[in-house]
Order: sequence, then structure tokens, then C-alpha cells
Amino acid sequence: MASNATHYNNLTPAQPLDKATLNKMVLRSLNLQASFNYERMQAAGWLYCILPGLEKIHADNKDDLKLSMENNLEFFNTHPFLVTFVMGIILSLEQQKADIDTIRAVRVAAMGPLGGIGDAIFWFTLVPITAGITSNMAINGSLAGPILFLLIFNIVQFICRFFLMYWSYNLGTKAIDILTANAKEFTRAASMLGVFIVGALTSNYGGTTVATVIENGDSPIVIQSILDGVLPKLIPLALTLGLFFLMKKKNWKPVTCIALLLVIGLVGAFFGIFA
Repeated sequence: MASNATHYNNLTPAQPLDKATLNKMVLRSLNLQASFNYERMQAAGWLYCILPGLEKIHADNKDDLKLSMENNLEFFNTHPFLVTFVMGIILSLEQQKADIDTIRAVRVAAMGPLGGIGDAIFWFTLVPITAGITSNMAINGSLAGPILFLLIFNIVQFICRFFLMYWSYNLGTKAIDILTANAKEFTRAASMLGVFIVGALTSNYGGTTVATVIENGDSPIVIQSILDGVLPKLIPLALTLGLFFLMKKKNWKPVTCIALLLVIGLVGAFFGIFA
């Protein structure tokens, strides 16, 4: 049960946190969802991540530390790769001994927009681009494919974690203004880039072709040649748009779409429709 107190007992600003403590919390942020639950979502992981900073800020007053821990154990949910952005802001406010209601309000305001931004950066842009390139390497038998994917993905996320921690900690609440002022445009731009890349990957790596050939004397009719004359890679495009329609309009799950592709591939190969 959260305390009704609105201010800390000791209102003297604490000393700035050292780099070792900030780095320690960045590494702890990897465990943000280790205690995920449907009541408070990431709250337990959040407190675990930020605790080293709180212990230093409130080292001279155990009651204040207890109060801060109770406050930071309330409902929390944000993008796990961008959580250090919120951590830096909250630690800055805790260091200045801001009133508890302000800290709570800022935490809620900061965690919200990061969900869409994080999805746009990682799931709609970074993953499609990286996976599209490296999966083709893996298909061709190169062990470097999965290794390169993991390296790129993790290097980017660690750069984001460390940069956002230091940047938001130094800026304090000003970081929220910068975020909210550009969040919509940034999310839209990243999403458009991701969609563009997915389209390019579909064109480059879509390999489904029609194997049906109609006998016509010395000049058999090759269906795939006709389709290529209309639009190259027409079959991969049709499959991609069909899956998009099923997920967007019919609320199909990705696993269901994968199963559908498996069935289409097996049936098509069995009857010699697809090559």
C-alpha cells in the first residue's frame, strides 16, 4: 500500500550519481521484465533496476528510502529497451528531492510515449532490416548470419540504453519536453522506413514462383513468364499483402499466418503449382 506522504523528510539535494552507479543501473535494466505480472506489470523489475541510485540518493535517511521504494513499486510499464530514458529523469528528480506527486506524475508521463517509439525503432525498423539481410546469409549456409544479427541488434540496444541514461539524467524533466515534441513525427518516420524496408526485402528475397507450364506445341506457355511481364515478384507481393490483410482486418495471429504459409507451400509443392 503506497504512503500518503507527499514530500521527503530530507529536502537537501543529494550529490550527483557517479558513472559506476549509472552503469550498474543500465545493466540492471536488462532484468526489467524478470518479475513481470498483470497487476503492476514491470514495477518489481523497475524498482530493482533503479534501486542502486535510490540507495545512494537517500543514504542519509532510511525513511525516505523506504518512501521512495514504495513510490517506485507502483504500476509501471514501458518499452524495455528504452527504460533508461525514464530512469535518468526519475533519478534526476529524486536527487533534487522533488515532491513525490511530481515524481509519480513524471514517471507516468515519460513511460507512455516510449512504447510506440520503441516499437518503431526496434520491431518495425531494426529487426526487419537486420533479419532480412542476415537471414539470407543463413539460408545460404553462412554461420555469420545469426551471429551478425545478434551482434547488430544487441549493439544498437546497448548504445540506446547507455546513451538515454546519461542524456535524460543530465537533462532532467527537459528530456520529456524534447520527447513529446517530436514523438509523433519520429514514430511515423521510423514506421514508414520499416514498411519501406519490408517492401524492399519482399522484392529482393521473395522466391515463390509458379511452376505451371501449359503445353502449346513447340511454344509452351510459362505462367511465371506472363506474371513477370505484368509485375516481377507478383506472387511474393500477393502473399505479403494477403498476410497483411489477414492480420490487420481479420485479426489473425502471426503463428496462424505462418501455419497458413506452411499449408500453401506443402499443397503447392505436392501438386506442382509452386517452384
